[in-house]
Formats: sequence, structure tokens, C-alpha cells
Amino acid sequence: MKIRAAVLRQMGLPAPYAESRPIQITEVELDPPCPGEVLVRIHVAGLCHSDLSVINGDRPRVMPMALGHESSGEVVALGAGVDDLAPGDHVVSVFVPSCGHCNPCMAGRPALCEPGARANTEGVLLGGGRRLHLGDVALNHHLGVSCFADHAVVSRRSLVKMAPGLSHREAALFGCAVLTGAGAIINRARLKAGDTVAIVGLGGVGLSGLLAAVAAGARRIVAVEPDAGKRALAGTLGATHLIDPKALGSDAELLEAAGGGVDVGYDAAGNLAAFETAYKLTRRGGQTVTSGLPHPKAAFALPISQLVGEEREVRGSYLGSGVPAIDIGRYVDLYQQGRLPVNRLMGEAFTLDRINEGFDHLASGAGLRDCVVLGDAIDS
Repeated sequence: MKIRAAVLRQMGLPAPYAESRPIQITEVELDPPCPGEVLVRIHVAGLCHSDLSVINGDRPRVMPMALGHESSGEVVALGAGVDDLAPGDHVVSVFVPSCGHCNPCMAGRPALCEPGARANTEGVLLGGGRRLHLGDVALNHHLGVSCFADHAVVSRRSLVKMAPGLSHREAALFGCAVLTGAGAIINRARLKAGDTVAIVGLGGVGLSGLLAAVAAGARRIVAVEPDAGKRALAGTLGATHLIDPKALGSDAELLEAAGGGVDVGYDAAGNLAAFETAYKLTRRGGQTVTSGLPHPKAAFALPISQLVGEEREVRGSYLGSGVPAIDIGRYVDLYQQGRLPVNRLMGEAFTLDRINEGFDHLASGAGLRDCVVLGDAIDS
């Protein structure tokens, strides 16, 4: 079938993207689903730094590529062997397909699925194929999803069925932003009631982590963010200390503004300065957690004697460090109970034709969780 998709042919074009236009909206051919795959009509796709980092070259991927990895949509058709979904079901995409059979999957750590990681690196679906074509050229899939398009074929292992009652704009948040940020706090940091936490970077992921910290009963929540609007929002969501890192001149000022060190320092921004800030804010015996993905060459000079003498922990978190098929349902339940108000994270909605403008807005640092809306209604 013919679809419209956002195709990136070259990484590293300069911003503003509304002028350089690295992403082209192009009619491409989409193959029908093979065994174990699903054809999904995409309704809403989130704009995320994981896409931006491919556009700007920080996370090199095979080109050309159809971008997008966070989405909500509706099942249209099923490949052979898919018997637990039906046309009309609402699903969200997950950016690591889990085979269910490798050692990490069997150990309950699907984010580390070995075949899934290989497929994502190679730009193919979990089964090894590419379902998108531009003439004679096969297009690579972004993280097994490629949802900046009106339809996508994805592995069943990349989808989670959603309960009824959520709009597609709400549902899309749970596939990456909420899954990653809330999971880093709940699953990886295992934050307890009464703990203290610092969230560095208040995009969709960081704000999701903040909401999870509130839900978990943190007694002090430090929000570190240069954008004044995001800091103000964090204050209404439960942050107790609001810090503009650009206004501070020393580590001592940082700690004073935070009310002292914290049990968990969480880097949600994905750059070296943010990780360093999260580490500086972590107290003796605490843990620094990061779910950011900076350039692969970014490195942190870890003070080993401090790590040992203060019994520090440094931990990475990917895909929320949990099981998406279980966690997403739990987070949705918390949202519907009013205990995880992720709708407050919704940013600006763009049409597919304005996607380059959308990434300019994301790169500015001023937006919340922006999205691309496919179809007729902007409030889908």
C-alpha cells in the first residue's frame, strides 16, 4: 500500500530544520505484515530526543531511514501467527522489540533483548526484514517502529495493547516518555516513600520521572532545568526545589539551592553536563541514574575513590528498566486514578507536513512532549 512517511536521508544538516528540511514527507510503499507482524494505522506520534539525535548525527543510524518510535494507533491487519490482537484494537509502540527467548528477556529484562538490539542497530524489524520501500530502495526502520507515517508495519513484539478510555494523544505518551522516566525512578532507582530525588532535565521523560517521584512519596524533589516555564510547571506538579543551573556559579551553590544532597540524582536530559549535575547532587550512599543517550563518545571521569569511599552507585536505565507489557498498564491505571497526571506533559501538536518545525521546537528546549497528529482531528 502507498503511505506518507517522514524520511531522513542525511544526518547532520544544520538547524533550523524548517530551513534545511532534513526530513522529507514522501509517498512510500509499505509491504503487508509478515508472520508475527501487525499493520497499524498511526494516530499520534511523539517527538523525542531519540529521533532528534538521529537527525543531528549524535546517534548514527543507517540511512535512509523512516523516523519515529513513540506512537499510538489502531490495528488494521494481522500477520500470520498473531492471535492476541484484533483489527480495531488500540496499541502503543515500544522502541525495543523483545524476542522473549534470549537470556535478558527470560531474566525479565526485555529492554536488553539481544535480537531486538541487533535489529534496531541494523534498521530492520525483529524478524530481520524491511517493509518500507522508496522505489527500488529499501528504507530502514527507526527502532522497529517508523511511526512518523499514516501507517506502519511493526513486530507484534513492539506493541502493547491499550485499555479503552484513553485518547491517542494520551496513550502515545506511555510508549516512551512515561515508560522511560517513570520506570527509571520506580524500577531502576526503586525510590521509596520519604526518599529525596533530583531530576535534571524537564522534558517529557524528566517530568514523567518527577510525577513518579511524587506518586512514590518522595519528601524532597529537586527540579533542575534552565527553561523558566518548565521549572514553573514542575513546581505545580510537586517539585519542592526549583533550580536554574545557569544561575549558579559553584557546586556549593548548587547543593545549597537543592537543600543538600539527594538519595537519587536522575539525569533525564541526555548530555554530559546534566549527568555531572545529577552526580554532584547525589549524597554519600546514594545513586545516580541516567536514561539519557548523549553522543556515543561522551564520557564521564568517574572518581573511583569517591565511588568506593562513599558507596555511590551509578546506574543506567533503558526502556524504564521493566517489562513494558506490564508497566504501561500500571502507569495507565495510576493516570486514570489521578495519581500520575501525565496529560500535564502534553506539548504542541504538529501535522506531519510541519515535522521539521516540530523538531526545531524540540531542539529549542522550550517544549513539553510535542507530537505529530495523523488524521483529521488535532485533539485525537
